[in-house]
Amino acid sequence: MLMKTIQQHDLTHLVIRFFCITGLGFGAVCLLLFTLHLSPITIAKSMGSGALSNWIRISHMLSIWTPLLLCSSGLLFTFRAGLWNIGIEGQMIIGAICTTAVLRLPQAENSHALFPALAMAAGLCGGGIWGMCAGILKNRGGVNEIFGGLGLNFVAQGIILWLIFGPWKRAGIASMSGTNLLPHALWLTSPAGWRVAPVALVLSCLAFLLTALLLGNTRFGLRLTAVGKNSKASRLFGIKPELIGLTAMMLGGGLAGLAGGLQVTGVYHRLIPAISSGYGYLGLLIVMLAGYRAAAIPCIALFFACLAAGSIQLPIMLQIDSSLSGVIQGACVLSALLVHGFQTKRRNT
Repeated sequence: MLMKTIQQHDLTHLVIRFFCITGLGFGAVCLLLFTLHLSPITIAKSMGSGALSNWIRISHMLSIWTPLLLCSSGLLFTFRAGLWNIGIEGQMIIGAICTTAVLRLPQAENSHALFPALAMAAGLCGGGIWGMCAGILKNRGGVNEIFGGLGLNFVAQGIILWLIFGPWKRAGIASMSGTNLLPHALWLTSPAGWRVAPVALVLSCLAFLLTALLLGNTRFGLRLTAVGKNSKASRLFGIKPELIGLTAMMLGGGLAGLAGGLQVTGVYHRLIPAISSGYGYLGLLIVMLAGYRAAAIPCIALFFACLAAGSIQLPIMLQIDSSLSGVIQGACVLSALLVHGFQTKRRNT
């Protein structure tokens, strides 16, 4: 009975937190729109139509939801361990690079069934290794994971640009549009009228369910929580915080790398400079809005996927730049930080 009461209290607290953050964020955006003589209702209808008015647009929205769910699932591991995995963008990029490297092998086109699976595994491993690098910098070099992750993001971005404009450049020209398209046989297949690969949807959902299971029902999840709450006290129970943190970074990086691989095989079908599309950073916001709990992640990720997909309609229907969705996301970030700061101050007083 006591446990049920605590869970109900946590759920109520999470709902209140979400509405406070979204209320503050949208209030700020509405105020901005009013000063520009724009109607928030009209813009909301336009964005809703752009994301949900027909199946093609819904499937496009789901193609955005898939990497958001994967990145957010990976971030749950690192946040639970008390780590800020800012390097998730770089992990997604490295995953995309490793996936592309496998699919560019001469044998790939003649082994249709085997190589896409190997490419996904390579993306998972590549992202995990890049996440591990940030963990090693923290454990061995004393570099805070925020700064280490940001540095590795710049390195990953440099590598992808070097590959696109160098060894993997298009025949006769190097272009920001990316490398040559992969052979069609190596794409993740989608039914007619779909803009999202069913395989990508299944993998992201399975990854989320496995993440929720590991965090909520295993000894590993309990150790992650112990390290995140108090790493020094966790040593008294035989837990090694450095090893647990490194494992969390590897798992988070692996899921981000898988998201990058799915961007290559299921969305763009080539390697492009902006392969991550900022989904890693947006995943940070999603997990913060969810109160670092798994249950609310899919719905919040779905909301932001609708926001991103619907913003495409703004220049077409209202002659408004699609970057407005970025303004809304930024307002939500500031609101989340404000609410978090208020709650922290309230607990300390």
